Amino acid sequence: MVKTFLTISLKEQPYQLLKTPTYLTMMKSLSLAFALLAASSSAFAPTQSTMRASNLYMSEIDDAAAEETIVEPTIAMSAQATLPAQSQALPFMARPAALDGTLAGDVGFDPLGFAKSESDLMNYREAEVKHARLAMLAAAGWPLSEVFDKKIAATLGMVPVLDASDRVPSLLNGGLGKISPAYWVGCIGAAAIIDILGTLRMKDEKEGYLPGDFGLRLGYPSTEAGQARMQLAEIKNGRLAMIAVFGFAIQEFVSKQGVVDETPLFFFPLLETLHKYANSGYIQ
Repeated sequence: MVKTFLTISLKEQPYQLLKTPTYLTMMKSLSLAFALLAASSSAFAPTQSTMRASNLYMSEIDDAAAEETIVEPTIAMSAQATLPAQSQALPFMARPAALDGTLAGDVGFDPLGFAKSESDLMNYREAEVKHARLAMLAAAGWPLSEVFDKKIAATLGMVPVLDASDRVPSLLNGGLGKISPAYWVGCIGAAAIIDILGTLRMKDEKEGYLPGDFGLRLGYPSTEAGQARMQLAEIKNGRLAMIAVFGFAIQEFVSKQGVVDETPLFFFPLLETLHKYANSGYIQ
């Protein structure tokens, strides 16, 4: 009987061990671990074709993004380089919006804000170019008239228009009454014709019109680079000439002496200049 009981106990013991809480918990943990391992291995084991397609797609996206990243900032940087936010002429002031750098000699100088629009800018540039050209003629004609007026008048038997100090007639020097009215009529008529031609040309060519362009192409470059250089040289020399003519008028009014007499080295031979300096006491 004891033997039979032992036999039954040994046969039932493994079954009882399977029903213990510890064993059941261990089996559940092992099952969960195997399930997670299987899921992880399947998730991280894609097919080779899928990996290649994914890599190719990501490469195309990276290339497109790189092109966009490179091209757009380059354009923005080039625009900023040609068009600074601050005025080049007055660095402590913001660059006026109308001065976009398209015109030659544009350095952002408009402290009083005259050019509020593109049309205003074109009108002011038209006036600037005309005054610049007139000033260049005056800057050359002013001293030349002081050098040759008396000689030409003596040759033609006429009365010189220079005063006793060899100064040309001007608003500050006086003497404008010596000039014939026919001369002023001719000057005003010529200026009116030029202004009318410019206005008509501006209306005919609204989009491509360049301020001060009257269609004269004698000696004008054919390339865009040469034209830009010529336009820049004209406006710079014109601005300098306007300052020079203003300086001539103030200088002669203050010194009561002609420009050529104050700076004879620019207008007379060297020996004659040294002789004048010796007689005036500059050279002992």
